Order: sequence, then structure tokens, then C-alpha cells
Amino acid sequence: MTISPPRSRARWIAPTAAIAVAVLLWWFLTTVLAGEDRLLNSFAPQHAVPAIADLAQRGVLFGDIAASLWRLLAGLLIAAAIGVPLGFAVGSLVALERATRPVFQFLRMVSPLSWAPVAVALFGIGHRPVIFLVAAAALWPIVLNTAAGVHAVDPGHRLVARSLGATRTEVLTSVVLPATRGHVLTGVRVALGIAWVVLVPAEMLGVDSGLGYQILNARDQLAYDQMMAVILVIGVLGYLLDGLARRALTHRRRQNSA
Repeated sequence: MTISPPRSRARWIAPTAAIAVAVLLWWFLTTVLAGEDRLLNSFAPQHAVPAIADLAQRGVLFGDIAASLWRLLAGLLIAAAIGVPLGFAVGSLVALERATRPVFQFLRMVSPLSWAPVAVALFGIGHRPVIFLVAAAALWPIVLNTAAGVHAVDPGHRLVARSLGATRTEVLTSVVLPATRGHVLTGVRVALGIAWVVLVPAEMLGVDSGLGYQILNARDQLAYDQMMAVILVIGVLGYLLDGLARRALTHRRRQNSA
């Protein structure tokens, strides 16, 4: 009779195995197949992972992480402050949705990085163009998901609220807002992923801090192990940020269903 491992332990077996296979493949490509190629060998895990500790000991890594997270948060807050009210307006007013649909669909299909020259021309060099690009990347998922949430509200709930004498403001705050909260959080989670991807190349526009800047700095110094180390940090941070957003969304859904 076989005894199955506890459910909590079994849940980690497959992800751990997948990570081990990925690391092994990474080592094989950059060490075994690379042979005497020093450039490819610099990206190997036995060089990149210690480089993370080296960057941290030099006091560089945590400052860059803080700068990148601050720009990400600022861009997301701007996108949410604009996107949530705009999404509610578009989802509530049919005429406004019809009028703005061509413009919104056009703008959301333009890569946020295409606005980089415009951002530099408007805001110069520094934090502001990076935050602008992050906000531009995060705006449309929030707008579209919020509008979709407003569309998904049961019309019967609105009719019941109005029949009980509720004003438009009360219908919005008591019926529409609670019903669309999940859609808004989903939009923020999608926006977070897109903004994180856009943030790194946006930080190559002339700023002197951030993870994107550190990649360029390592490349200019031909320190490819440090460049790979920063790429690993970017991936881990992105995974953690998405996990936090997913957990917040799951917690909210459980509260709504309770």
C-alpha cells in the first residue's frame, strides 16, 4: 500500500521539478554546449547566481530594485486614477462607449514603448518619462476590464435599487462598485504584468538607477554574469508581484462569495 504525500507537499513537487529541469537545461546550454565560448559561459548559473550576491554586497542591487518598484507603483497609481473612472464612464454610457471605441482600440494597439521619444521630448530625462510609459502601458487593461465589469452588472439589481428609491449615486456606490470590484482587480493585475515588462526597457532612456539601467551598465562593462543576474532578479520580482496580485484577487473573490 502506497502512502501519498501530504497535499501541501505534493503541490510543490511539480513546480520544484520544473524549476530544477529549467536550471539544468540552462546550465547545459551555457556550460556544456557552450564549450570554450566565454561569452555564453558568462551567462551560466554558476556565474550569474553569485553575481546577485556581489551586486547586493556592493550596495547596488537594492537601490535599483527600490527605484524600479517606486516607478512601477507611481505609474500604476496614475493609470488606476485615470482608468477606473474612465472605465466606469465608458461602461455606463452607451453613447460614450460608441464614440470612444475606435480611439481606444487604436491607442491600446500601439506599443507603449513607441511613445518613448514623445515622453522624453515632453518630460526630459529622469523619472517622469519612465512613469509616463508605465502608466500608458497599464491604462488600457484597467479601462477595458472596468468597463467590462460595468457591463456585467445584472440590470435587475439596478432596477431593484431604483424601485427602492435609490439615487444614481447610491446605485453606483451600492450596486455597481461592489459588482465590478473583481473586474477592476483583474484589470490591475493584467496592467501590473504589462507595466513590469515595459518598465525595464523604459529605464534605458537615460535614468541612472533601476534594474533596466543596471542591465545597460553591466553590458557596457562587459559584465555579462551581472547582466544575467539582474535578469534573474527581474524575473523573480515579476513572479512575486504577480503572486501578490493573484492572492489579493483570490482573497477578494472568497470574500464576495462568502
